[in-house]
Amino acid sequence: MAQGKSLGTIRGRGRDMSRDHRKLRVFNLADALVTHIYKSTNDFPIEERYGLQTQLRRAAVSAACNIVEGSARKSEKEYANFLNVAAGSAAEARYLCELSARLGFVTIAKSLEFEHDYRELCAGLQALISSLGTKVLGPEP
Repeated sequence: MAQGKSLGTIRGRGRDMSRDHRKLRVFNLADALVTHIYKSTNDFPIEERYGLQTQLRRAAVSAACNIVEGSARKSEKEYANFLNVAAGSAAEARYLCELSARLGFVTIAKSLEFEHDYRELCAGLQALISSLGTKVLGPEP
């Protein structure tokens, strides 16, 4: 590594931008949810292996991965776009957790825990997106 450079620093358009996804509260929450989702879906019925189990896992992973990928983009606009995709994936996972409870694949208590965590993740992503809004789109008239 070149002297004076730190991990997570991106050179872009004449300035250095540091976006270390690991320092974002929303990433850490999304990452924790991925492992929790994987462990909680291990006991889904075998016939759901390529159905609801896979869809839920993919949505959870997608939320975390889009935060990571967006953090690596050079422009604020690209970053905001990936955060929007992450928010959509988080909302999808939130719904699939609720559906899993209604189908009896996870307990109501587990579903409520996921509901709380995904609500927090979605709110955090929206707040982060909003904070970028004026930088990306300019102030509202």
